[in-house]
Parts: sequence; structure tokens; C-alpha cells
Amino acid sequence: MLTELEFKKNLEFVQEQIRKACDQAGRKPTEVHLLPVTKNWPSEIITYCKNAGFDTVGENRVQEAVAKQEAVTGMNWELIGHLQSNKAKNVVGKFSRIQTVDSEKLIRKLEDSCNRNEMEMKILLQVNAGEDPAKFGCSLEGTARLLAFALSQKQIRVEGLMTIAPYAPEDLDVARSAFAKLRNLRDRLSDEFNVELSELSMGMTLDLEQAIEAGSTMIRVGSALFGKQ
Repeated sequence: MLTELEFKKNLEFVQEQIRKACDQAGRKPTEVHLLPVTKNWPSEIITYCKNAGFDTVGENRVQEAVAKQEAVTGMNWELIGHLQSNKAKNVVGKFSRIQTVDSEKLIRKLEDSCNRNEMEMKILLQVNAGEDPAKFGCSLEGTARLLAFALSQKQIRVEGLMTIAPYAPEDLDVARSAFAKLRNLRDRLSDEFNVELSELSMGMTLDLEQAIEAGSTMIRVGSALFGKQ
């Protein structure tokens, strides 16, 4: 089990990585939010994050996150793992934002659940910007249509885009290309639909430098903070 002191040392290291990447990209560190990804770790890890000043963590699985929510209060939770449409009813009211919305069917299910619960839901549209067959997400070409549909819903609030780059640690230009495509797509759609789309959730432990270079506003980090299991 990771100690809180070890976590703090890891956090300092990651924050320094972000600062250096921002310096190289000519950006301010305050422009990039760090989202701790706590999947597969016990609720004590959430407490570490809370003690370090974080008010939000990312989880991949609905059931695991809900169990932790019962153990640790006063935190916000973002779903960053794939969400099946038949489980949409289980997330409304449990998560502050869903980052992995990639189909009209899922949006319909979320809208229906929001209406039943008289709540709004903040989302990001997940885009397969790297055209990786192993990744979820709508296509680059299909994002405009998906955005139009999402914007037509009354209870859905689209705040930006999200992507997971293809896994290619030996060639980070692959990630750089995917991130640049998402940034360009966001800029184009923002102009076309006259919406802000302020959040660009892209970049993880291995490719955070490339993501920040491309304009990421949120880095999702797990292993660099908590280690590998």
C-alpha cells in the first residue's frame, strides 16, 4: 500500500513535469488541471488526494467509484472509463462529469435519466483522434454531428472534448499527432457551433508533455502518482 508521504513525493514530481512542459509550450501551469486517476486503488488513496487539495478524482468503473463515494465524502468524481448506454441510469447524480460520451444512443440515455432525476449532466465528447481500433470514441468526422445532437438536449452540458492517444511509448509523435488533431477539431467546432468547448482532456503519464504542447487543459494521471499494480 502506498504511503501518503510517497504519494506527496510522486505528486511533486508530476507537478514539476507539468511545469516544465508548460514552460516549453509557453503556457502557464494554471492552465492545466491535474486529474488523479484512482482506479483499482482503495478509498484511502482518495483521502490522500483530498488532503493534498484535490476536489476531484477520475474513475474508470461505475461500480468501483460508487463504493468509494460511500467511503469518502466531499469529493467530485469524473467518469473517464467507457460507459455502456444501458448503465447510463447509474451515473446521473453520482458523477460531476462524464468524459467518455461517444454516441447518440448514450446521450439519449443520459438525457432520459437526467429528466427523471431533474438534474443536468456535464459531459465531454470522447473522440478517437488517433484512429486507434483499440480505443473507444467517435470518429473525427462524426464529432460535429454528435456535438449537434448533444447541444440539442435540454439537460446535457457539453464542456469540451476528450481523447486517449494510441499507445506508442517508443514514438510519442503518434500521441502528438492525435492531440493536435483534437485541438484543431475543437477550435473548428467551437467556431462552427459558437460554443466554448473549453475543456481538452488529453494526456496521461507517458504523454503529458505532448498533450500540454498541443493545448491540453486536463492531464489524467494514475501510475505516476500511485504506482503500478
